[in-house]
Amino acid sequence: MKILDQYILKQFVKTFLSVFVILFFIFILQTVWLFIAELAGKDLDFSTIAKFLLFAMPNIVPLVLPLSVLLASIMTFGDLSENYEFAAMKSSGVSLQRAMRSLTLFILALAVCAFIFANNIIPYSQYRFQNIKANIGREKPAMAIAEGQFNDVGSFNIKVDKKTGPNGNKLEGVTIHKKSIGRGATAVIKAKTGDLRSSADSNILQLVLHDGYQYEDVYPNKINEQRKMPFAKTAFRQYIINMDLSKLNENDVDKEHISNASVMLDLGELHYTLDSLDTAYDKERRSYADNVIVRTGYNTVSSFPTTSDTIKVTPAKGSVTKHDLLTPYTKEERARILDIARGNIENTSFIIDRAKTEFEERDKNINTYWLSVYDKFVIAYSCLLMFFIGAPLGAIIRKGGLGLPIVFAILIFITFHFINTFGKKIAQENGIPAFAGAWMSSFVLTPLALFLTKRATDDRGVEFDFDFITIPFRKLFAHNAIRPSFLVSDRVINLDAIETVEDGEWEALQQLDDEALIQQVYDAKRNNLAETTRINILKILAARGITQASLYRSKRLFDERYELLQDDVATYRFRAKVTLMIYLMAVTLALVFNNNRSKAGLAIAAFVMLIFFFVTLYKALNDLKDVAKALKTKIGVPFIICLVLGFPFYPVFHLLNSRALRLKLSEHNL
Repeated sequence: MKILDQYILKQFVKTFLSVFVILFFIFILQTVWLFIAELAGKDLDFSTIAKFLLFAMPNIVPLVLPLSVLLASIMTFGDLSENYEFAAMKSSGVSLQRAMRSLTLFILALAVCAFIFANNIIPYSQYRFQNIKANIGREKPAMAIAEGQFNDVGSFNIKVDKKTGPNGNKLEGVTIHKKSIGRGATAVIKAKTGDLRSSADSNILQLVLHDGYQYEDVYPNKINEQRKMPFAKTAFRQYIINMDLSKLNENDVDKEHISNASVMLDLGELHYTLDSLDTAYDKERRSYADNVIVRTGYNTVSSFPTTSDTIKVTPAKGSVTKHDLLTPYTKEERARILDIARGNIENTSFIIDRAKTEFEERDKNINTYWLSVYDKFVIAYSCLLMFFIGAPLGAIIRKGGLGLPIVFAILIFITFHFINTFGKKIAQENGIPAFAGAWMSSFVLTPLALFLTKRATDDRGVEFDFDFITIPFRKLFAHNAIRPSFLVSDRVINLDAIETVEDGEWEALQQLDDEALIQQVYDAKRNNLAETTRINILKILAARGITQASLYRSKRLFDERYELLQDDVATYRFRAKVTLMIYLMAVTLALVFNNNRSKAGLAIAAFVMLIFFFVTLYKALNDLKDVAKALKTKIGVPFIICLVLGFPFYPVFHLLNSRALRLKLSEHNL
């Protein structure tokens, strides 16, 4: 490895490790904050808390690693550019790609390590983490209840004044509120003391209360008695309550992950599980389809005669043919048959809807496993992606340190993380394929990485030009602000900086006299003269002593009147098209409002659009008036008629004015 590669790699690794440690510490604090309710005041020893956090740490790496690579890349290459070290490299023939070579190999190795970490370490740590969370509730049942506050445990809200005993199992001053005791009634239990008991292999927490009372609301059927708000009071010496801790052991923040084991499996186990799930899914669908066919009696019904078949009935007077299946039955029997058929259809529809919901849930579960498969590869690719965004961005902005690089890094990473979360949520809901959901953020930001790398390689900055947005609005409302410039600084060209090609055209121009050449320069816009030909003419005239400055003073360097006229024509045509579009929008809104008169918003929108129409119409007619004045003639429908009768008849006026303008321009050879 060359000295330059060693230097760049050393700078990057040093910055990367520093940033990684700082960010990892910040995310650990965030994890502690998320689980503070489970850890604080629960009588947990230090080793239990340490194991809890230790197995939570690996799950932070997929967030910290890409952000660390991005920030370290921006800071490293920003420092090199800010200190003119990149300028020295380029002057020595070292390009940006050459400078990134050693780091690219390092990032590739880091991506492989990230994949191995995501495939082996994270599943194991998640398995241990979830088991520790579950075991804490079993081994330390008192952690479910904190002193001096109401604690939500299953279907109970529990408050204790004091906890004693080696594990906090002895309770004093117990108050319990039961939830959902029929018809909105409530029940309150108060006891002097209590004991918490649990088993290591059970999610049931047993609470034994001593010496207390239970107060329960009673709701009589008669309204007059309900107003008295009666309740029942029951005294007890011992009262045993069994509470389910399975819900308590779940954390809402990570509920989706806990509900399945996808994050606890490596790649091989995920593929094995997916094969099993797909096989079971297909088997269930086929079995369900067969059951529906049997339930609806499709095979039996298909053997029945249809209405097109002949069904012979033998009443008193001969036979009647071509009747439906219900013809042989009485009116009462038909009604009963139809009721039975209707009931069967409703039951079948209910079963189909329920099965559809079940299959959708299975699809979501399978998508979750597929997302876990793709996540292992996305973590590795994100390291490469962030490097090829950060390195060229640092070279472009030329700022190191912890100022501007942090701003760019946070904005890019938030975008990446938001798109990634958004895509995975949609994929989990079966809105898009799991592959698209997992890779959505990478698909969106990869073009940015290619763009920045190309710009940095070409030694060009990132310029954001919004003229394509602002110029149309300026032409629409402030035409005079963007008129052609006739300043000498904008019209006189530095001919010495342009190389002369003495070809056949050059020799032909040399044969012309001064007046012919000057006339060609003056009519260059009108005749669509090539810019290279115009420059050659100016060079020939300069060699003959006729400079651009002298032509500018004599007003023969360009045709100012023609350029202004062409600008007015172009502006009129633009404003006329916009006016026509606004007219159509206003008419559409008016028609929609006519069919929805209760929508006041439509009326307001139509009125605003109508005002906007007359504003743009007035400006367009003024432009047409300026063109007619320059040509010293009249064009199209008179100004007042167009303005007064514009709304109902503007499409007709637009066609007439456009046709008249074309004719007048052709008459003047314009």
